[in-house]
Amino acid sequence: METKFLVDRLSLIITLFFKFPLGSYRFGIDRFSMDIIKYNVYSGPNIGLYTAVNDKQVFVPNGFAKTTAKKLASYLDVDTVFTSMANTRLLGVMMVINNQGVLLPSNASQHEYDLIKKSTGLNVDVLDSKHNALGNLICANDKGAIVSPMIPKEKMKKIEDVLGVEVIQKKVAGYHQVGVVIVATMQGGVIHPEADEDDIKIISNVLGVNIEPATINGGVPYVHSGILANNHNMVVGSHTAGPEIMMLTRAFSG
Repeated sequence: METKFLVDRLSLIITLFFKFPLGSYRFGIDRFSMDIIKYNVYSGPNIGLYTAVNDKQVFVPNGFAKTTAKKLASYLDVDTVFTSMANTRLLGVMMVINNQGVLLPSNASQHEYDLIKKSTGLNVDVLDSKHNALGNLICANDKGAIVSPMIPKEKMKKIEDVLGVEVIQKKVAGYHQVGVVIVATMQGGVIHPEADEDDIKIISNVLGVNIEPATINGGVPYVHSGILANNHNMVVGSHTAGPEIMMLTRAFSG
């Protein structure tokens, strides 16, 4: 999509507000009062790998700096939950969360399960699958979920029940790792730029929101790696360029 087209469509609703410490920047979506904030995690832009969020909690790895976690939570208007996932820091890679439930991988510990259940009060369950990187294989909002064909069909009912959504299995742009190439809230969503129009229409219908092709962090098509979004605000990797901010603004315009 050409930058000029996006500028023509979006220049009236993009406003640069102010610069934050620690190299973060805030942009506002005036019409819907949503902010897009540029930020780093572990000195890098891949914020989606290490964190997960819904409208009440942001999950950050154990050992994450408390002041940084507090700032991240304030951007997203949520509380902070410190945890590991399968004894790793890769929370965004390993877990799936919406405002109705949480799916954990089969190698999650009992302590992690208990902590997340107590912290959220949501439906929490373990998906028994040989593929443990659930965040890479499932994209969900509060209306639907797109699930990788790598997950057995007999697991679809559990995904539906835990997350409380409609579920379909589908590859996207040739990738089985659909959780890597789609990010969606109830305000909108973005998808790998090579996804075809028919797939975008199907996915948009299941998720119940507008879906737009986009990249993150200066041209990376694996959008989940650099986006942490809920229905309040959005945090993106610090390498995200101005035209990409404009793509995100259009996609998450409600």
